Amino acid sequence: MPSLATDLAGPALSGLVAGWGVAIPLGAIGVLLVDLGMRAGLRRASAAAAAVATADLLYAGVAAAAGSAAAAVLEPHQRALRLAAAAVLAAVAVMSLRGARRRARADARAVPPPARLYARFLGLTAVNPTTVVYFAALIAGLPAVASAPADAKAVFVAAVGVASLSWQLVLAASGAALHHRLPEQARLWTALAGNALVLALAARVALDA
Repeated sequence: MPSLATDLAGPALSGLVAGWGVAIPLGAIGVLLVDLGMRAGLRRASAAAAAVATADLLYAGVAAAAGSAAAAVLEPHQRALRLAAAAVLAAVAVMSLRGARRRARADARAVPPPARLYARFLGLTAVNPTTVVYFAALIAGLPAVASAPADAKAVFVAAVGVASLSWQLVLAASGAALHHRLPEQARLWTALAGNALVLALAARVALDA
């Protein structure tokens, strides 16, 4: 048993580093998580955080199973995939900006229930297939994972999910810490600024395509 634990320690550490590496850079989804925590509190923001981590875990699973083949399949379609992702993010930002004043005045009951939030954030995160390329390239560059048996790859994928979830919960909790502590006008301006940033990030994704 000690040898088995030692054999799995490398993939576990690699998975944690990979999960934090893809999660910590603050992007559009992170901004939305913080905003949701501010508007609806930790319970509902945690459901969204779990959805983001689920998407990262699924993408890591695809990359671990397919390896560099996943990157090879997606690479010719990177421009179309980036444009599609930018369009989805822009649509979300525009709809959120249009309803920002109404949401700022509404209480937490106006926010969708956790199950709907989970589905929404899972879909939003899933439109970023470049994450598959990130994990596929990472696995290809890590012989300890690329040539590992199935159980080691499973540990790697699980560690990615744990790392991603831990960071998404930090973002959700950061927003929730300000829940009901900011005046209405401050929550409105925060929502406007956050979704404007999402729109800017969508434009950047489109320009980089």
